[in-house]
Amino acid sequence: MNTVPGQRPRRLRRTAAMRRLVAETRLAPADLVLPLFVREGITDPTPIDAMPGVMQHSVRSLLPAARAAVAAGVGGLILFGIPLRKDARGSAADDPDGIVQVALRALREDLGDTCVLMADLCLCEYTDHGHCGILTARGSVDNDTTLERYAAIAAAQAEAGAHVVAPSGMMDGQVRAIRQGLDSAGFSETAILAYAAKYASAFYGPFREAADCAPSFGDRAGYQQDPANGREALREVALDIAEGADAVMVKPAMSYLDIVFRVAQAVDVPVAAYQVSGEYAMIEAAAARGWLDRERVITETLLSVRRAGADLVLTYWALEAARRLQEG
Repeated sequence: MNTVPGQRPRRLRRTAAMRRLVAETRLAPADLVLPLFVREGITDPTPIDAMPGVMQHSVRSLLPAARAAVAAGVGGLILFGIPLRKDARGSAADDPDGIVQVALRALREDLGDTCVLMADLCLCEYTDHGHCGILTARGSVDNDTTLERYAAIAAAQAEAGAHVVAPSGMMDGQVRAIRQGLDSAGFSETAILAYAAKYASAFYGPFREAADCAPSFGDRAGYQQDPANGREALREVALDIAEGADAVMVKPAMSYLDIVFRVAQAVDVPVAAYQVSGEYAMIEAAAARGWLDRERVITETLLSVRRAGADLVLTYWALEAARRLQEG
């Protein structure tokens, strides 16, 4: 018997059309951001073993991949660069002829403002030691010296055509330093998407293969967030917004949906969540073995991130998901 006379919640679940009509959470192509890897010194796309279906692109192969994403309605693209040569200060990160700057100029010329072009702003892909900043003589990351590098990288990325820079190093004061650097270089219109709550997660493993950025010693737990902490994320987010962040990000997504929810409840700026390489790889591996319904799981995970409160989802399935959404 019904505990409340006359109420039958199942009435609103009877058909696909009914469920679609009353759905609380919507997913659209414009909600999605596609991460793209661009590598210096290659001519053809190179598959990434740990991330089936994801490639390291040359600048030449990057353009058709970006056009396909725009045609599918994907809201944004975020670039990660792998340079030919690395050094202790990550010189290629702000070199006008560095791989991301070259790629940004090509994309901006080709796409104009039809898609939001984002650039990951960090040093780990560019340093020979794989850490996210400049090291002291004792091998720890020098926070304030690193901020100077971040400001220079932001200006170089903006000059090359980035609509948004996305600092991911989790240095204290990084957003203020980048905002000041952009403003003083004449790029006050360039937005900052801060990786405000980036956890020291084991789910980044495949990315480190894709971006060739595994630390050569130690780990990044000294500057990324402790997975045990939630309130700390809210403090980090509040600091980044106070320093000038236009939007904030939680990374990873699926194991941190509680953090996505808490951040979304606490702020009035757009909230992004990054469905990271390990999340992608796990689902692809399970689906390849027939253990999961791949398409349904992809959709379900994306909806879960949106339901938790994310306005934007960075996902390696952005193109595929957007095409399915377009098809209805």
